[in-house]
Amino acid sequence: MKLNTLAEALGCRLAGSDEIEITGVATVEQAGPGHITFLANPKYAAKARRTRASAILVAEPLAGVDVACLVSANPYLDFARALALFYQPPRPAPGIHPLASVAASAVIGENPSIGPFAVVGERVKIGRNAVLHPHVVIYEGVEIGDDFVAHSHAAVRELCRIGNRVILQNGVVIGGDGFGFAKRADGTHAKIVQSGVTVIEDDVEVQSLTSVDRATIGETRVRRGAKIDSLVQIGHACVVGEDNIICAQAGLAGSTTLERNVLLAGQAGSAGHLTVHEGAIVYAQSGLGGDVPPGARVSGSPAFDAGEWLRAITAFQKLPEMLKTLRELKKRVDQLEQR
Repeated sequence: MKLNTLAEALGCRLAGSDEIEITGVATVEQAGPGHITFLANPKYAAKARRTRASAILVAEPLAGVDVACLVSANPYLDFARALALFYQPPRPAPGIHPLASVAASAVIGENPSIGPFAVVGERVKIGRNAVLHPHVVIYEGVEIGDDFVAHSHAAVRELCRIGNRVILQNGVVIGGDGFGFAKRADGTHAKIVQSGVTVIEDDVEVQSLTSVDRATIGETRVRRGAKIDSLVQIGHACVVGEDNIICAQAGLAGSTTLERNVLLAGQAGSAGHLTVHEGAIVYAQSGLGGDVPPGARVSGSPAFDAGEWLRAITAFQKLPEMLKTLRELKKRVDQLEQR
């Protein structure tokens, strides 16, 4: 693809030769002739100046470099769009494989691709253009919208509801039982029936080996546009808000509510029955024990304001020295009092 054609497709301004042939997309370190790369963070400008790429997506033209530039308001987003122009994952063959098991009462929309050993249960409804890779299991009574993609070993449990354009990566479990037990007088545990469901709204993607549990009563809900990374645990009756980002190994105890545009970094965790309000950021390995205000940035365990946490953690490293100083001062005070 000619660079000027790519610029037009992305809506970017071209600075440099428009006749360059672009054959692929690569990172700034790995790019070679024919590749386009991107610079989203100015601190990596030195790497961009050393790149062997033929073109680079930037927020503003780079001074002192011979590489052609596509000037973009959002270089990272346009890099993703460029990547989609050059690479699309292969789509499995259309139709229902003879080794798939699809219940007679299931309703499957047009243009499906259902692979070998996939299972679709009784009274399931699936919309158009569904892709079920081998060994996907859809339990009875599930309702799924259009353009659904489930990779191998994903499972959607009974009566759960999934919207349009949802992607489940390998090993995802939607609607597994919530972790609910009542303690008997003799110390043993009685299982509490998990009678609720899990609801996944439109444009949600859930990465590999993540669990979104069904509610004990009512529903667990993941709202439109949320993106959930691998190895995340969403407990029963939680609400994950619109356009949330939840990074790997995070965990939400039951009845946690995340409002819109919340970001939970890796290994963050919450106690149950709390709310993280709109626009908040919870940094990696933070432990939430209470509500988080709108737009707040918190860190640590227990989590508190991230700016204060940075000052506290700096002081924490100096505690042995401070303690030594304190003991010396106390010793001097004791000596003065004895005189």
